[in-house]
Amino acid sequence: MPVLILLVILLVLAFWIMSAYNTLVRLRNHRQNAFADIDVQLRQRHDLVPQLVETVKGYAGHERELLTKITQARSIAMSARTIDDKIVAEQQLSSALQGLKVQAEAYPDLKANQNFLQLQEQLSEIENKLAASRRYFNGATTEYNTAAESFPGNLVAKNFGFNREILFDLGQDTRRQMEEPPKVQF
Repeated sequence: MPVLILLVILLVLAFWIMSAYNTLVRLRNHRQNAFADIDVQLRQRHDLVPQLVETVKGYAGHERELLTKITQARSIAMSARTIDDKIVAEQQLSSALQGLKVQAEAYPDLKANQNFLQLQEQLSEIENKLAASRRYFNGATTEYNTAAESFPGNLVAKNFGFNREILFDLGQDTRRQMEEPPKVQF
């Protein structure tokens, strides 16, 4: 009889471990799938950046440093392989693009250029889609992290290599710029 009780306990424990492991796998895959949605938007943004840079070049010939920074940030973002590397690289690209928006204010003719306006509108659409995708990704990441860090799931997570994952945030530079009130000039 005691052997039967021990066998039942071991069987219940084995099923619990399998269940916790499968939950963590499902949540990790859900997070990776959420990042795939972001990746689609990032590819569109990467395709749009060279067009935007070329349009600005015609008006802002002496702004080579900014345009070079954007081109380099795009290149780094496109070559990033891991989710974590992509997050860091995209934060840098977002910051560089924010600088382009600020710089464009100095060129009234550029702001009125139809190509530039169209590219800015497309970039704005992509940024809005990216924001929605980031929220979804961060929700999936938070759910995964909670499962991997909460008791008793953390016991399984530690033993099977399920580690805390980072969120896709705006980055410090972009967050500071977003917190500044807009400048209104007449």
